Amino acid sequence: MTIYRDLSAEAAQALGQGLVAGVDEVGRGPLVGNVVTAAVILDPQRPIAGLNDSKKLSEKKRDALFDLIMDNALCVAVGAATPVEIDQLNILHATMLAMQRAVAGLTMRPERVLVDGNRTPDFGIPAAAVIKGDGLIAAISAASIIAKVTRDREMAELDRCFPQYGFAAHKGYPTKVHFEAIAQYGVLPEHRRSFRPVRLALGLE
Repeated sequence: MTIYRDLSAEAAQALGQGLVAGVDEVGRGPLVGNVVTAAVILDPQRPIAGLNDSKKLSEKKRDALFDLIMDNALCVAVGAATPVEIDQLNILHATMLAMQRAVAGLTMRPERVLVDGNRTPDFGIPAAAVIKGDGLIAAISAASIIAKVTRDREMAELDRCFPQYGFAAHKGYPTKVHFEAIAQYGVLPEHRRSFRPVRLALGLE
C-alpha cells in the first residue's frame, strides 16, 4: 500500500489529477450511529471553490459546499457501516467496509482511489493513502464534506426521535452530556456496544 506523507501543495495537485475518487470517513469516535464514508469524483471542468477538510469549515459552509458538490461532481456515493457491524468487525474494519461500499456505489469507475489517512482497503482499483489528504486534495476534501454532512443529518434525525440525549449538539461523541443521558435514560439500539463507555453502562465491564 502506498502512503503519501508531507505532500506539498504542488504534489497534491498533481496527485489529484485525472479520474480520481477521493474517499474519507466520519464517525469513528462517536458512541452511537453509523460510521459514514463518501467517495467523490470531481469534474475538472467545474471546479468548486472553498473545498477543505470538513472539520475546518463552519456548518453553514459545509452545507453550502455539500449542495455544490452534489450539483457539480461527476459522481458521488455514500457508504456506511452500522453499529451492529462495528460491534462485529471493530471500528477499523467497519470503516474499511464502509469505504469499499462508497467506492462500489460510484456510477463511474475511477482510475485510482485516494483515501484520507494512513491505510486503504482493497477496492479492486489502484489506491493510495494520503496523510492529511482532506486538506490537500480536492476530491478528498469533497468526500469529507459529504460524509460529515450526511452523518450530522443522521444525528439530527436521531435527535428528533430521542431529544433527551442531545445528539444534535454532540453528534454522538463521548461528551459529559452524552454520558449523563446514557446514565439517566439507558443505552439505545443505535449505541455501539463494543465501545467501552457503552459496555460500562450495560454492566458488561
